[in-house]
This record gives sequence, C-alpha cells and structure tokens, in this order.
Amino acid sequence: MPVEDDGLETNPARVWSEKKYKLLGGYCNIFTSAMRKKWDKLIYIDLFSGSGYAKIQETGQILKASPLIALSIPVSFDVYIFAEEETKYLDALKRRVNRDYSDSKVYYFEGDCNKNIDLIKEVIPKHSYDQKVLIFCFADPYEMNLHFKTIDILTHDKLIDILILQAYYMDANRNFNNYLNDNNTKIAKYLNDDAWREDFNSKNLNEENFVTYLADKYKENMKSNNYNDPLRDRIVYPQKNVPLYYLEFYSKHSLGTDFYKKIQYYANDQLSLGI
Repeated sequence: MPVEDDGLETNPARVWSEKKYKLLGGYCNIFTSAMRKKWDKLIYIDLFSGSGYAKIQETGQILKASPLIALSIPVSFDVYIFAEEETKYLDALKRRVNRDYSDSKVYYFEGDCNKNIDLIKEVIPKHSYDQKVLIFCFADPYEMNLHFKTIDILTHDKLIDILILQAYYMDANRNFNNYLNDNNTKIAKYLNDDAWREDFNSKNLNEENFVTYLADKYKENMKSNNYNDPLRDRIVYPQKNVPLYYLEFYSKHSLGTDFYKKIQYYANDQLSLGI
C-alpha cells in the first residue's frame, strides 16, 4: 500500500516487488483471519525485514514493505519477529513500528539471521498441549544467502508456513561459474550439502539445468522436513519477460496450500486488471 515519505531510511525496490507484496499481504490476511479462533498464538517471522518501507525505482512510489504489511492486516498476529542485518534499516523499522504500531509485541534481531537463528527461535512461544502455536515466516533475501541449516533449525519442531524468495535467476544463474569453483561455499550452505558439485556433475548437468537442479534439491530438503510440494510464482522483468526469481510457498498442511492458491488467484487477477 502506498505511503508518504517520512524521511527515514527506505529500501530500494523494483516494480516487480509489487506482486511479492500482494502475495505476502494476502496470505498474512487469510492466515490470521482463518486461524485466529483455532490457535492460541499466531506468530509472524521476517528473516530479512528491511526498513518497513520500499521505494519503487520505476515510479518513485513508496510502499509498505513486508514487516509493516504484516502489522497492517485487520486481524493481528500475536508476536512479530524481525531480523535485519543492516543497522540503518533496522533503526528505521523500529521508529516506524514505535510510531504506528506501538501496541504490537515485537522482537528485533540485528545481524545475519543465519547466525542469530538460535536466538530467534528462543523467543518463539512454545507449542504445547495448553498452548497451540502457528507461525508464518517470510524470507526475502536479495541473493542465495539463506542457509538451509537456518530453515532446518527454525522448522524442525514448529508448525510454520514459509514464503521464500529464491534468487535462482538473479543470483544463481548469473554466477554459475563462480559457484562451480570449489572455494565457493554459497550453494553448499544454501542446500546444506558440501557434495552438491559432485552430484551435479555426476548427472551430466550444465548451466541450463542449474535453476531446475537447485529448485528440485531445495524441494527435497523441505520434504525431508515434512513439507508438501511448493507452490511457485515465477517473477519476471516486465516487458522483457526475463525471469528474476521464484517465490516459493511451503506448508506442512493442505489447508495452508489451499489458502495460498486462493491468494495466487487473487494476486494474478488484480495484477492482470492493472491494479
């Protein structure tokens, strides 16, 4: 949703981010509205939260970004957990939350979410016989720097739906030769698999297969944590139809999958109408 410039630090964004925000906001809304009376605690986690505002390069328009979208929905989450590596963005987010959502229960974590994941997990209310806890996590990295070990730790004993930006084209595909270098550890951490190159080469794959390989391996990893097959949205560069990244939604329950399908339909329909 558009907002006025408040003079605080604002993340840069591109026009294709609008679909991402529509999908996120739609799922947050249906998640809390449908689950409020069935669960004691609803938790929102944002692993790359940014400043809360995003300025669209092509239009100059400023939008609420993921943390403030989650705070803006009619039926609130009980707890919000925001992780952000850059101090300037986290400070701006804190000021915006204190100004506009001061009654919300919020935890902030400054630094790399991969390093802080144990601390993040500590503040998540415990699911028990007396307290049912349901979680929605959004991960919006600019590159492939979200370690699968982080996801594994977070989801191991939790009921968490996850929406992840997978930078398969704007990072992995562009840096294919770099990632084949034995000294580069980014994909090993992304997949939590030090032997991924041997597996990739043993299948006689090449650069054209890299995105499919990563997406399939990630899906296998998530299935090992009891997640269903993902729902994917391929985000492309407008007009040029050049792929940029996937948004992948994962849930352990068919109801979450059904909810997200409804949001996909709504978001695509609205965008096709130019809204």
